[in-house]
Amino acid sequence: MLAAAFIALLLPYVVQSTTSPKRGLIYIPSSKHPADDKVWLTPPSDLTWYYNYQSTPSPAFVDSRLQFVPQLWGAPSGSSDTAFLDSVTAQIKSGANISYVLGFNEPDASSGGGSGISPDLAAKTWTREIAPLRKLGVKLGAPAVTGAPSGLQWLKDFFAACSCEADFIPLHWYGTFEGLASRVGEVRATWPGKDIWVTEFALAGAGLTETEGFFNTSLEWFDRLDYVTHYSYFGSFRSDVSNVGPNAAMLTQDGKLTDIGSWYLGGGATGNKPKSNGASGKREGGPRGWWGVVVVVAMGLGVCGIDSLWELG
Repeated sequence: MLAAAFIALLLPYVVQSTTSPKRGLIYIPSSKHPADDKVWLTPPSDLTWYYNYQSTPSPAFVDSRLQFVPQLWGAPSGSSDTAFLDSVTAQIKSGANISYVLGFNEPDASSGGGSGISPDLAAKTWTREIAPLRKLGVKLGAPAVTGAPSGLQWLKDFFAACSCEADFIPLHWYGTFEGLASRVGEVRATWPGKDIWVTEFALAGAGLTETEGFFNTSLEWFDRLDYVTHYSYFGSFRSDVSNVGPNAAMLTQDGKLTDIGSWYLGGGATGNKPKSNGASGKREGGPRGWWGVVVVVAMGLGVCGIDSLWELG
């Protein structure tokens, strides 16, 4: 914890104009701004992979260099449903380069983007839909729980209910860097020897300087940890539709790369400042009132499941 605090103090303003083969993209195309699809593929970007919470790739990226990582978001309604397994198997047989799949999205939460399924149901679904893919050479990602304290308990219960073998542990975080470092350390201690993917992370609702400091410090740290093999920043949208705060977005309200967006793609600072439309996102000063206090505390603990709060437009 002291080491994490030291890093946070030492590196808050380091400009991340570097690239990394670990960097990926969380992306769901915007029907209002289809031109934004091209941003993530334009040089100097060398992003290597992406996921979209679905089993099939996004049309805009089908012929791109980005490797697609399918995800089984939640449990299907039928107890014999194998749609995910069938879809991924068909893609592999047709020549698609699928080396990894992701398990359930925030199954410990039934709101805020969580799939809300029990460890027992997740175990049964995993055995039927995900485990058989190992025979095809696919590496399997464990369910990605929220940053809440109950998230890791859900994951422990899942493994207790299942003879499931995961190759890596994904995690989500929306709080401070110190909290992120602590969560990564806890996951590493609980499942030693397993690689870690940080598949959602951002500092939500903070000021621009603080947000950039979190971003730079986190990336520098991830790139030095050999067991953090993949990461994807939560910000591939315009600032005026961001419900993690405009400052976390990688695009301005006009679709231009912010400093964070450009740094993530390996470029230099742009000077483009993100702005909110006032209807969504959180202002520079953060939320107000008693609900604002609850939100700030939750963010500090990394308790949020934020992905559904991303207002696609």
